Amino acid sequence: MIKAAFYTRNGHYIGFSVTGHAGFDEEGHDIVCASVSALTENTVNSLEKLTTDRVVTEYSDDGMVKCKLKGSASPEGELLIKSLRLGLCDIYKKYEDEYIRVFIREVN
Repeated sequence: MIKAAFYTRNGHYIGFSVTGHAGFDEEGHDIVCASVSALTENTVNSLEKLTTDRVVTEYSDDGMVKCKLKGSASPEGELLIKSLRLGLCDIYKKYEDEYIRVFIREVN
């Protein structure tokens, strides 16, 4: 199962993480994993290239992506992260708890 967590502080995004695999189909044919990966990678790339946000990204061999912003997101960064959340929530609506879960966590 994929777990996507969005981290906020005082109501503003400060990062997100996406971990796990959907298990919808075999590797190379899993459309849920492919969709989540495309949305996530596009968001990371867009944050790095289209905003002034300072972004620290971590990847692992097992498919984990962590994206942390140094400070709160700019208005453009906020929009990009909201767009990622919207896309992942739409995938959740179609495939539900069996393949993906989306969380929002307020942190200090």
